Amino acid sequence: MTVPKSIAKRIKQLREEIERHNYQYYALDNPLISDADYDRMFHELQELEGRHPELVTADSPTQRVGAEPLAEFAEVAHRTPMLSLNNAFDEKEVAAFDRRVREALALERVEYAAEPKFDGLAVSLAYERGVLIRGATRGDGYTGEDVTANLRTVRAIPLKLAGRHVPEMLEVRGEVLMLKADFEQLNRIQREKGEKAFVNPRNAAAGSLRQLDPRITASRRLTFFAYGLGAVDGAPRVSRHSELLDYLAQNRFPVARERKVVKGLEGLLDYYRVIGAKRMGLPYDIDGVVYKVNDLPAQGKLGFVARAPRFAVAHKFPAEEATTRVEAIEVQVGRTGALTPVARLDPVFVGGVTVTNATLHNEDEVHRKDIRVGDTVVVRRAGDVIPEVVRALAEKRPAHTRTFIMPTKCPVCGSTVKKLEDEAVARCTAGLYCPAQRKQALLHFASRRAMDIEGLGEKLVDQLVENQIISTPADLYKLGIAALSGLERMAEKSATNVIAAIEKSKRTTLARFIYALGIRNVGEATARDLAQHFGGIDEIAEADVEVLQQVTDIGPVVAQSIAQFFAERHNLEVIAQLLAAGVSFERVAPAVSVSGRVRGKTFVLTGTLPNLTRDDAKQKIEASGGSVIGSVSKKTDYVVVGADPGSKYDRAVELGVTVLDESGLLALLKGV
Repeated sequence: MTVPKSIAKRIKQLREEIERHNYQYYALDNPLISDADYDRMFHELQELEGRHPELVTADSPTQRVGAEPLAEFAEVAHRTPMLSLNNAFDEKEVAAFDRRVREALALERVEYAAEPKFDGLAVSLAYERGVLIRGATRGDGYTGEDVTANLRTVRAIPLKLAGRHVPEMLEVRGEVLMLKADFEQLNRIQREKGEKAFVNPRNAAAGSLRQLDPRITASRRLTFFAYGLGAVDGAPRVSRHSELLDYLAQNRFPVARERKVVKGLEGLLDYYRVIGAKRMGLPYDIDGVVYKVNDLPAQGKLGFVARAPRFAVAHKFPAEEATTRVEAIEVQVGRTGALTPVARLDPVFVGGVTVTNATLHNEDEVHRKDIRVGDTVVVRRAGDVIPEVVRALAEKRPAHTRTFIMPTKCPVCGSTVKKLEDEAVARCTAGLYCPAQRKQALLHFASRRAMDIEGLGEKLVDQLVENQIISTPADLYKLGIAALSGLERMAEKSATNVIAAIEKSKRTTLARFIYALGIRNVGEATARDLAQHFGGIDEIAEADVEVLQQVTDIGPVVAQSIAQFFAERHNLEVIAQLLAAGVSFERVAPAVSVSGRVRGKTFVLTGTLPNLTRDDAKQKIEASGGSVIGSVSKKTDYVVVGADPGSKYDRAVELGVTVLDESGLLALLKGV
């Protein structure tokens, strides 16, 4: 039945009005209508869409809430890394930053964009042709978690860009946080329910955003502030960071009202003092301010160092500190095997909470600060949840203090502890065996890009480990339906599906198997390089550090990680058990020269290929020197199309991008 034009027009009008009022309320804090009037509009839209479901679109305001719970978050690789900022803690460090910038740009005075440093959770929002298609957490800066369903519930985030000339692809970066008033209300509700209150707004925001059920996220009032862009296809014509923030505001993104353009060191320090004075009265928590060189071409000239830009710095507010006594220094083994010395303290109230434990980071830090058991120490707790010991008060040191010595054997499993070259952290080398690392090792082993065991998520792994049903990845292949079906939320059908997925995973590739082992510093690319270079797992296990460094892109640190992993007897036993259980892979032929037709080319995969999984196709493309991206643009070289390809195929045809089917891709990879 044809929908009357008047209905379609009214739906469109309501959507635009509701999103405009969302912007007025959440971004500008200037509501133009009452809550009752807003609710009436929203209810009318719901009714019209209910009568005409064919008109419902993903960017409708009604679609912000109600998605089904997820089993787990998928990984998202950031096209442009989400780098962290270097910190400055006093005026001397800010002056040093300004001097470095002036010298690099050969200027006497630099113009900066200054803005508050939000104490929230960094996220990335990807828009294709103006519509929000994906939202991800920062993660490690290179790979984050797909939290699109949760971010769609945040009403401060536009589902559709308002401007007329929107880029083909726009990645907006910013901070998700919880306003102080909303935090107090949430904790009041938590206490009324008899549930645990959140520590601070950042903790509440992070916990709310990472809910597997988006309906829980929607029930908590999160907000968002944009502070920059990531990858862009069709960038806005701006030459200053301040103009970029204005552009984001014009597209209805909330940006900090307290932002300001200042000049020179005196401008930076004046801004810091002004914001510091306003800090307690702001509606949200901040832990400092951020300074960025305002001129964008100058930012490009300054570039980056390690994982931080040279053109920006975070000027942190002084942390809250208190003094107490170190009762003991114990060692904790983390999920990745890192050994962290932790000070057990006389309870002390600092940063709004009572602190009994504080991190000492690593052995080098303990010795550098000369912190001993029995010392009186200064403890700091600022915006961070984990308190730290800043320094010992030597003048108050009693005669009976004891110096800390890092154990040479893991306190949990007794395996060898090693510290790599140029690394401050000591680690247990029994990655597949150590109980402290057990859950992380199993989750990584079962992950999609490793052994791809569908259904083996965090909750199930928790139960399997806590009930002592499995200890190592090899134990997965001994599981039966009876053991699984007795667990919480595991009916017989679910158990049967998990067992089938485990059985299916036995047939894999050498590269996936290496990656699944969770060797420190060995990601997917290094695992592929090892597989192509050695051809088999035994050859890798027998290689020493010198031989390992002959592999492409493997340096001494990575080589040491690999050698130490295979030198640990427990790891070799687990690998032998995996192979005995039936895990198998074909030997890899020696690496051949990469086809010149593929090296440096970009591919987009869409639809279901007849024989290759998407991961298999991606692996083959990358092994031949190409790269796989998520969206089609004029810069895309090839779009590989399977069954039910969707809009990416239409976009490829529209732009004249070369389209391949599976056989065409394989022929291209072979250089035919």
